[in-house]
This record gives sequence, C-alpha cells and structure tokens, in this order.
Amino acid sequence: MAMDEDESLHRYGLHPAGANLEEVRGLLTAQTRLEKRAQGDGDTELMKLCCVQLFNVGSLDDVLLIWQAKSASMDADCSIAIQLLCGSGLVRTKAFLSSRRLSEAEAALQRLIRCEAAGDFEDFSAEEHFARYAAYYAP
Repeated sequence: MAMDEDESLHRYGLHPAGANLEEVRGLLTAQTRLEKRAQGDGDTELMKLCCVQLFNVGSLDDVLLIWQAKSASMDADCSIAIQLLCGSGLVRTKAFLSSRRLSEAEAALQRLIRCEAAGDFEDFSAEEHFARYAAYYAP
C-alpha cells in the first residue's frame, strides 16, 4: 500500500528525527517526481505534510527540497505555503538561498522577496506557523 497523509502522520508525527527524517525526505522526493511528471500523479496533501515535517526540523538543507515540491505543479504550489521554506526563519533562509549559485535557489529567493513585499511574512515566526499546522493536523 502506498503511503498517504494519515499513514505518514501516524508513522512520523510532526517532528521526524534520524532515520524517519531521511524517510520523509525520500517520500517527498518521490512524490515531487510523480507530480512533476504529471499534475495529479503525486499526492499534494502528502507532499504538504512532508514539507510541514521538514519545516519543523528547521534545517536549511531542506529549503531547496521543499521548493522543488512547491514548484512541481500548480496544485503543489497552491498546497504548499511559501512560509514552509522558512523553518529556520525568513532572514536565514534568504541568506542561504542567496549563497547558492543555482537557478532554483534564485527562483525561490525571488519568490520569497515578492511574497515578503506582498505582506505574506508580516509578523512571521516559525513557532507560530508550526502551532497553526499542529492545530490543523491535530486528531
């Protein structure tokens, strides 16, 4: 049986660690690949949950993985909030993206800058953002 959002939440919770963290990354990568191939082939709700799980870890190493998921399709873009790139904070995430010489890092940075200018990050804090998702995924 393929993993779905409920199974992932049950297995990994909202704060995966260690081997579970690697499994979440692998799951997101696989779903992103499917969704990129054809919109609807990937499970965007599962992709969103994986991004929330990685957001909660707050590692800059996951920023581009989350961006790839978000940019996999129009559905994924709508499902995965831009704030999920910023688990370690907006300033640190922008600095990280500017230090990368990759077109996708530049695209993510430009999107963050546009969203910030539009007010999408007003009073943003990773802790408050996590609390909203914790409530959203609560049983």
